[in-house]
This record gives sequence, structure tokens and C-alpha cells, in this order.
Amino acid sequence: MRCGLARTAAASIGRREETAADRPARGLRGAGAALLVAVGLGLAALPATAVAQDAPAATGGGEPVWRHATALAGTPKYGPDAKHFDYVNPDAPKGGTVRLGGASQTFDTLNPILPRGVPADGLGLLYETLTTSSLDELDISASYGLLSEALSYPDDLSSVTFRLRPEARWHDGQPVTPEDVIWSFEQLKALNPTQRFYYQHVVKAEKTGERDVTFTFDETGNRELPHIVGQLLVLPKHWWEGKDANGNQRSIENGTLEPPLGSGPYRIARVDAGRSITYERVPDYWGASLMANVGTNNFDRISYEYYRDLTVEFEAFKADKIDYWTENEAKRWNTGYDIPAVREGRILKEDVALEQVSGVMVGFVPNIRRPLFTDRRVRQALNHVFDFEELNKSLFYGQYERIDSFFYGIPLASSGLPEGQELEILDKVRDQVPAEVFTVPYDNPVGGTPENVRTNLRRAVELFREAGYRLEGNQMIGPDGQPVTFELLLNGSTIERVALPYAQALKRIGVTMTIRPVDSNQFVSRVRSRDFDMIYTGWGQSLSPGNEQMDYWGSAAADSESSRNYAGIKDPAVDALIREVVFARDRATLEAATRALDRVLLGNQFVIPSYTILTDRIAYWNRFGHPDPLPRFDVGFPSVWWFDTEKAAKTGGGG
Repeated sequence: MRCGLARTAAASIGRREETAADRPARGLRGAGAALLVAVGLGLAALPATAVAQDAPAATGGGEPVWRHATALAGTPKYGPDAKHFDYVNPDAPKGGTVRLGGASQTFDTLNPILPRGVPADGLGLLYETLTTSSLDELDISASYGLLSEALSYPDDLSSVTFRLRPEARWHDGQPVTPEDVIWSFEQLKALNPTQRFYYQHVVKAEKTGERDVTFTFDETGNRELPHIVGQLLVLPKHWWEGKDANGNQRSIENGTLEPPLGSGPYRIARVDAGRSITYERVPDYWGASLMANVGTNNFDRISYEYYRDLTVEFEAFKADKIDYWTENEAKRWNTGYDIPAVREGRILKEDVALEQVSGVMVGFVPNIRRPLFTDRRVRQALNHVFDFEELNKSLFYGQYERIDSFFYGIPLASSGLPEGQELEILDKVRDQVPAEVFTVPYDNPVGGTPENVRTNLRRAVELFREAGYRLEGNQMIGPDGQPVTFELLLNGSTIERVALPYAQALKRIGVTMTIRPVDSNQFVSRVRSRDFDMIYTGWGQSLSPGNEQMDYWGSAAADSESSRNYAGIKDPAVDALIREVVFARDRATLEAATRALDRVLLGNQFVIPSYTILTDRIAYWNRFGHPDPLPRFDVGFPSVWWFDTEKAAKTGGGG
């Protein structure tokens, strides 16, 4: 499960990631940070922390049971008397500045919920959600009160009620109210198609007590609905409905570069439109002493600088204009750090191997709304042409792994042949899925040698012929008598060096793929409007998948602008399997249903899988401290790191 606005990186659709691995927004407040990025880009939420029931909240017609936290499997790690998360330094010093690069090339709005425009990085620092999560629990579904001090839900999961903290305040001193929560929910659904779809079963929000808000659902038994609401972003109704310093009426329906009012640990100190944004820590932040916040938000200032070119941005990092770098390119990681600052220890370079609680699918996504890609055999042929092994050897220094699951990297990935409960679930849709799902384990074609490449290309040509195409000379001709050509749309140029060998290989079987890198704004606009033949992108997955799968692969999302069903999948078997996942009544059934869904998605070849890396490659100027050890599942930068004045004095420069 992933919340409607989730913990995700802005590179979620592949501009700046060689691996486009849809990584979490490391350390930026588990529930709320990059949440805004997903909404602002008009994208559905990436899979975030799963939050589902650990037990009924009430029995029979008795009084509701109020909970400080909830989890999917068992009991949350931290009880109501916990003082802080185990992985933080509760005595971390406050101060200093951290300078980061923008996740996109620019930004044009500070409105966090609109599906148009590109929002500034870090807006999650301004706002709070009703609940938040930790970074060190194997059960990543564990969720703790943030704006809310407790939640309750009935046995049939037909609603959920949150009780707001009496001390919760906006930066202007006014309290956070149930009216703010209700207004935020209603505006989010009204203005953002993705979130309207995601919260389609949440039909009403109403004030049911002085500090209580109840959300009512139109179905029962959906274990996630009571809890994904907990990750709702709450905005100040009075500010957005008020007037600015010039007397102009504000509107949540419009983009804005006026620094908005928040309730979070930071506020905006400076904005240089499209170029940079700086946040400053709020010294009297109302939530500083909350268990979930102790030891976090340690920097006085956090700034983001935007660069049009990733190479220029890396040069800025080496020149001490940026403090922290997450490496996305194997070649640069191996050859780009032979500089004095690294040799002298002023820049530290680390491969961080974290425990995996999130899976990923990344690859080339054909738009099956286009006639060329409607036939599964054509999509299979395209997979046979992609030679990952040669790319890994010649470009990636052997660092990457080929993806063979929509849940790659976590135990939910399918393997071998279906059996047991998974087979029972698949039997329900047997007549609607490729027969190979039951008889042939999924494997990607293996290249890397001339012999393997020739075999794969011959098979690709056979698949095209089976689909009604023919090879005339050096040109593949379609059933309509036209040469086979299509465009690969890229978010920037990072993936271009991967796409070029792929295009050359396709040319060998008579298929022309043109490569079109565009800037982020144009890429996002075209993806939203489905104006593309093929893109390169990815999806993240949690250990507790659920409602977000409807947005990724469900038929209802295929024609929804801004959904993450980029491929345009409309498949009744996929829809049925998604419901098996969403309404799974226990962990064993959830795992079996997820593997069944994975197997059918793979069997239909909706994506040509590429590759990923399961470690974090980071480099940073040696002027920071961090907990040792780091959280089990997250680098935790910058939220649980801090500025170290002694190190900074030795390193020089910085904040």
C-alpha cells in the first residue's frame, strides 16, 4: 500500500536516474515529504509505507478503541510511552545549513496539490500529515500519530476517525482544526484527478467532535482505507481562502510562488523562482517534542539549487556548492571521483547496503493505446532485442541487476511456477491470462554474446511474424503496410546512452525507434496527456501492496489523466487480481495474490524490464554527523543527520 501522496523521489518518471528506480525520498519525513512531488507532477502516489489494521478498533457496539499507532502485522514497535525512534540521536545539535540539488530541472509552483506544474522540492517540510512512519521497522506498515494523537475504526472498517492534537498549530499561531482536514480532503479530491481516483471509496469527511474528523467509506472490509487517509496532507483553510499582502484573493485552484503557510518544522525563507528555494527551521515548532520528531529536523536551513544539466550539477557538488549527492550513474561512480577532495577525505563516498523493504519495476513502457503495441507478441519481441548483459558490461561496470518482477527486490516477487494458494487464485482467471503463466517460469532473454544476440533477434522476428508483420529487406512492415517506427520519449538525456544501443539493435530487425529527450515540463505534460509511444520509467512497491495497484494497472485508471497506468492496461484478469490483493484477509493471502498479479503482469509483457541496483551510492562533504548505525531501511538524510561544526572547520566551506 502506498498513501495517496507518498514518500517518493521526484525522479519518479526517470529524468535523472540511470536506474530510474523510484527511490523513496530518503529521510524526508516518512509520510509527508515527497508526497507533494507526486501530487504536483500529477502522478499517482508511489508505494509508500503501508498502514493497515493490526486489530479491530471496537467490538460489537461498544465504545471505540483509540490507538496511538497501528500496523499490518502484529504490534507497532514503539508504544505510547516511547520517547523517540531508536535510530535517532535525541541530543543531535541544531544548526547549520545543508545545500541540495533540485530533483527536477526547475519548479514553477508552491501549491502542493495541483496536478499541473512542477512543485518546488521540500514542500513536505512545511506541512504535516495525520500520521507518519518510522525508518527501522521490518513491518513498514507501522504508523504513528503526527497531527493526530489517536485514531479509531469499527470492526467492519467502514470508517476511520482521527483525533487532532490540541497543541497542533499553523505558523501564524492558529490551531489546526477538523475544518482544515475536511477542506484539504475535499480540495484534494476536487482538484487532483489522481487523488480523486485514489480516494474514490472515501465518500465523506465530517467533524464528529471538537477535535475529531471521521472519514466514511462506501465499502467495508478494505483494510487499507482507514489508514491511507492518515497520510492525508493537511493545509490551512484560512490562509488559502484569505488574501495576500497586496489584497489579492488567494486560490488553491491556482499555482503560486507566494510562500504558503504551513504547520511543519520548516518555513520558506527565500524563493528564487525556478532556480532555488531555501527553508528555515521554525524555532517554536509545535511538534518538536513529539516522539516521531525527536532527533530529527536538525538543520537550521535546507536549500535546493536547480540545474538544467546533471553534469553541471555534479560539477557544482565537486566545487562545494552542493553538500550531498546520490549517484545515479555507474560510470561516474567509478571514474568521476578521482579528485583531491575525495582523496583528502573532505568528500566521503559510500555504498550503503540497506535492508530491502521496497521493490521496484523499471523499464521501457509501451503505450498499448497505440495499435503497434496492442499485441503481446510485439511487446515480447521488443524484450528479446534489449541486451542488458552487454550494457551492464560496457556501460555499467557490472553494477546492475536485470529486473524480472514488478516487485523486484522483495519477497513478493513471483518465481518458478505457481503453486498452492497462488495457483488457486490464478485458476480463477485461467481463461483470461497467457497459458505460459501456468507452464513456463518467467525469464528475461539473456544476451551478452554474439550467439545469444543472434538467437534473441531471430526470436524477435518470429514473434513479429506471428503477430502479422513481415520483414521486407531491412524494414519491418506492419499489417497496415507501413514501416514499423515509434518514438521513445525521455525525461532528459540520462537514459539516452542506454537507449541508443537499443535503437541500433531494433534497427537490425527492421524497426526504427527514434529517441526524443525533452525537459521535465514537456515530459510530464506529454505523459499526462498520454502523448507518447514509449517512455522509460518505473514504479516502487512496498511489502504491503494494496489500493495503489488500481492506479498502476487497473482498467479504470487507464483513461485517467495523471494516473500511473502509463501503459494503458485494461485487462479483466489484472483487475480481478488487484481486488484479490486489496481484499486479502491475511498476510499469506496477500502474498499469494501479489505473486499472482506479478506473474500475470509479466506474462503480458506490459513493460520491457531494464535494471536496478539495490544499494545507495552516496557522496557528501564531510561536515555532517549521523546516527550510527543508520536506520535499517533508509539513509535518513537529511532528517536525522546534523551539522558538525568541528568537521566543517576541518573540511572548510559549507553552512
